[in-house]
Amino acid sequence: LSIAGVSAYHFSPWIALAVVVLMFTVVASYRQNVHAYPSGGGDYEVATTNLGPKAGLTVASALLVDYVLTVAVSISSGIENLGSAVPFVVEHKVECAAAVILLLTVMNLRGVRESGSLFAIPTYVFVAGVFIMIAWGAFRGLVLDDTMRAPTASYEIKPEHEGLAGFAMVFLLLRAFSSGCAALTGVEAISNGVPAFRKPKSKNAATTLAMMGLLAVTMFCGIIGLAMATKVRMAENPAVDLVKDGVAVGSGYVQNPVITQVAEAVFGKGSFFFIVLAAATALVLFLAANTAYNGFPVLGSILAQDRYLPRQLHTRGDRLAFSNGIVLLAGAAVLLVWIYGADSTRLIQLYIVGVFVSFTLSQIGMVRHWNRLLATEKDMAQRRHMVRSRAINTFGAFFTGLVLVVVLVTKFTHGAWVALLGMVIFYVTMTAIRRHYDHVFDELSAPEGPSDDSVRPSRVHSVVLVSKIHRPALRALAYAKLLRSDTLEALSVNVDPAETKALREEWERRGIDVPLKVLDSPYREITRPIIEYVKGLRKESPRDAVSVIIPEYVVGHWYEHLLHNQSALRLKGRLLFTPGIMVTSVPYQLQSSEAAKVRARKRGEWNAPG
Repeated sequence: LSIAGVSAYHFSPWIALAVVVLMFTVVASYRQNVHAYPSGGGDYEVATTNLGPKAGLTVASALLVDYVLTVAVSISSGIENLGSAVPFVVEHKVECAAAVILLLTVMNLRGVRESGSLFAIPTYVFVAGVFIMIAWGAFRGLVLDDTMRAPTASYEIKPEHEGLAGFAMVFLLLRAFSSGCAALTGVEAISNGVPAFRKPKSKNAATTLAMMGLLAVTMFCGIIGLAMATKVRMAENPAVDLVKDGVAVGSGYVQNPVITQVAEAVFGKGSFFFIVLAAATALVLFLAANTAYNGFPVLGSILAQDRYLPRQLHTRGDRLAFSNGIVLLAGAAVLLVWIYGADSTRLIQLYIVGVFVSFTLSQIGMVRHWNRLLATEKDMAQRRHMVRSRAINTFGAFFTGLVLVVVLVTKFTHGAWVALLGMVIFYVTMTAIRRHYDHVFDELSAPEGPSDDSVRPSRVHSVVLVSKIHRPALRALAYAKLLRSDTLEALSVNVDPAETKALREEWERRGIDVPLKVLDSPYREITRPIIEYVKGLRKESPRDAVSVIIPEYVVGHWYEHLLHNQSALRLKGRLLFTPGIMVTSVPYQLQSSEAAKVRARKRGEWNAPG
């Protein structure tokens, strides 16, 4: 509402009231979710079970986008709150936000487990600080009759339109309402975390939802009231829309969050309570970001198990954490922070749409869930309970669906389209991955009866590739003899006549009892003559198998890989696409690889649990 100018502030209580009603509706609806689906699958499980895979995938896409935005928004907002007390932080917002994301990433990769008592301390301090601020502000204003002014009280807000009326005013009010709906983000985290509660899990999760909703509503209303009393001025684009003495403040202006502006007006800038509340707010927001580090990898693992994401996301690391999911989340969050300059006001525009997509589909799924149960339930007491729950979820579906439409209409050009694009990209990508995995599964499935793949080859021809006689080549020849193939020969390509002549002479001098065949290569190519030769062997006897054995060096440093095995890598890449050809690498460890093995062992001991 700040965008419409000072005159529009009298609408703020009604917007706040609408947000409060929505908060109670969502909390009541999600209390039904946690009782019906206590396994922790959350909105994805509800939508998939009741609405089908496509709806579940839509919810999953929205949740994946929201988890990334949770990290970006929470960290950016935390940095802004901390920056109100420590100017250095806000002057280097992007760097500080990226550093916090990196710290959280390292902590989660190391397997740091959330300690209830330790992690609860900042939350208790924050809640206590907000209530103290509300109580002290009310006491100063109502009893002492003090004049409390926010640091932006002397500013004016440039109207977006002159003489707003009719549809324009309604649109502006709806946009303000959709901004206020950001207060509901995070409700779904409890439904996703039901298994973490003590028994009875569903009851405790539902109680937590109710308490969280009550606290959030109380603090939200108190802060809104103090913000109006202290004349806080906020703008979506403060550089242009915030005016002082008739002049826009410009790009150098740093807009502090509402809560810190109110705290400065109530407690005084630099006071003990002001600093404590700013620090506690930042810590709580950082912890809120940490919840995404729990949710995103787990959801990614579930989707990978359902073959919608790469299987690597289902693999746990050394510390039993889903390392790949954690790294993917951190990378996406850092990218968003960098693109949007760690500006929470701009990032929040992306955030709301995905939340209400999952809200709406989840509530529709719950309505269908109760309809299915009511079709078979005979007990009248149970039926009354189900009818009541269905009514709550029906109202929740209608209200959240209405809000979703409002958000899409009012926030689309303000950044919601980016979130929608991200959801579409996730959806299309996951659909393509599932289609690929299904196709590969069908192709690899073993038939019940005999097939060509189960028939034993008539003969096996082994070919050892040799460029010169050295230890790796001798080891490869020794290994090939152990295979007891029907035929065995060494194969070399003549790219340098002098080297080829030296190879023949040394071969005869050593008396190696394996035939050496040299292929001519007029254009000094190595790969093509070998490919054509082994294809010829395969063509002569289609039921025979051809085994190509390649000696390789094993090195310990990345730069050594650039100096060795390039021909072998190219050749293996071509041979893997040649039907009927088996490729075997015979490694020879150089000294640098032994040193790398020692380093890897020490790193493994350092990363070991405990």
